[in-house]
Amino acid sequence: MATTESVPLAPTLVRRMHQILLWPLRLMPVGDEPGAPRRPWELLPPFGPASPWRELADEYTGDPRHFHERHYQEFVTFLPFVQRFLYGDGSAASARASEGVGLKVFRRHDVASLRLRLDLEAEPLTLEVVHVDLYFFFDVDVVMLNVELACSELDLAQAQELLYRLGRAYPSGWDARGLPLHSLASAEWLDAQGRVLAASDAFERERFLSHVHEHRAPRIAEHWDFMLRPLVPDRSERSGPLRYRQIEYYRMPLMAWLALDDPGALSRADFVRLGLVTGPGESGGCGAAAELPFSEAYLQDFERRHCYDRFWRRGGAAPQTRYLCTGHSLIVLGRADAPFFVCRDRGVLAQFRHQHFLLFLIAHFQKASLLMFSDRLVEALRRLNVQDPDNVRRFKRAIRSAFEGFLRFTHRYWFHEVAEQAQARALFRMCADHLGLDGLHNEVKSRVTDMSAYLETDSIRRQANTVVRLTVVTIFGLVGTITTGFLGMNLLAEAEAPLSRRVWIFSLALLATLVLTVYTMVKSKRLSDFLDALSDERLSAWGKCKALLAVWKPGP
Repeated sequence: MATTESVPLAPTLVRRMHQILLWPLRLMPVGDEPGAPRRPWELLPPFGPASPWRELADEYTGDPRHFHERHYQEFVTFLPFVQRFLYGDGSAASARASEGVGLKVFRRHDVASLRLRLDLEAEPLTLEVVHVDLYFFFDVDVVMLNVELACSELDLAQAQELLYRLGRAYPSGWDARGLPLHSLASAEWLDAQGRVLAASDAFERERFLSHVHEHRAPRIAEHWDFMLRPLVPDRSERSGPLRYRQIEYYRMPLMAWLALDDPGALSRADFVRLGLVTGPGESGGCGAAAELPFSEAYLQDFERRHCYDRFWRRGGAAPQTRYLCTGHSLIVLGRADAPFFVCRDRGVLAQFRHQHFLLFLIAHFQKASLLMFSDRLVEALRRLNVQDPDNVRRFKRAIRSAFEGFLRFTHRYWFHEVAEQAQARALFRMCADHLGLDGLHNEVKSRVTDMSAYLETDSIRRQANTVVRLTVVTIFGLVGTITTGFLGMNLLAEAEAPLSRRVWIFSLALLATLVLTVYTMVKSKRLSDFLDALSDERLSAWGKCKALLAVWKPGP
């Protein structure tokens, strides 16, 4: 009987892919201030060799000829209060310079492409750098790096590897051969002429180990460190106008848009690996050959929790379009031959790069801000020394600053809903739910409120102690005041005495009164206890005498 050899399936091709990395970071305080400057971008050096960043005059404040329909569609997607946060309030060209807008965007133009290897044996891939942006937020100590990359004609397995390996701030470890785990084998940022601007140093294991051993903080890989300059890591020995600290997991949140010939040919395992960003698996199989990365029991509700299938059908303007959302990632798949799906002006690609990107940005900005406020409270408590009055005052200023900043954040940037359009609303809610924003906000709010309540209680306690002391001084001073002022009686008839004698007697009486007042203030706590005992009808006369003698008893 003749046998037929199995013919391997052709690899699934990704005709076009856009990948967006979003890296939230915390800006560290400048000097002795409890928080970063209200406008940290003003500390950036002017555009030039010292700083590649240039403020982006966006389509709303720049040349009106650059304002296209896709920008209009982006604007009208959001609710009015979100529009004011993103775009400001007003029609003047200077509106973005005012405090009405909640963010500032800076862009660098020197990086043109990324050359990388997925492993040492693989051929290098070159990805187009669409843009590199830095997002600052008014009055919040958070900065976000945004890198958008694009490439064409990839195997699905290569696309899965890129999603899995690219957005890592540093290697998670090394294998027995010294190769970095879960990271790119090599990565080089190139300029327009193909010259290398920076390269990854993930193979230099000892540098990462020694940095963690010395600073108790991870070392940022060289190619990502270069991308943020002149900002420098908080534990770096280099000087810089602004310092940052990692605030979330070292894997950067990511978005991806993939155009395929037939998304319906993908298996459930392919969707799971794309949605959960797990890589292609050890076998590298796709389609029917792909295996689930986790157990069936773990993935039984994957479609319900992570898939938005409103447009997952054969018909429509963008057939077989599927959204996969885990909070950490937002993946969009569709047909490469559907004009609406690949349209950069009105289609799904335009929505992905504008509306959906801003939804993702807002959700991760909210999470990063809440984590930043939590960090500030922990640091204030860690530095507290109740034995040092100056330290206590700095602690109070830091807590009040955090409380004021949290109030401004809540009323300006905290949104439960950002849009009424069904798709935008659903995607934002999926992101927020997977990130646990509501629970995190309640937790941070509770901590900030507890710290604020403690300061208020401490302030009330101090005021009460002051009132007690003043009451004691008033009671004991009242005895002398009534005695000497009874019927206007003067014990010493010195009204007609010479001026020098009267000044001498006045000074002596003033000094005696001052000494007696100060002494009464010093003993005011014990005198207050004596007055309490004196007013207690249950105490005997001897008990009240002991309370009086305790005023001069040594020790606490």
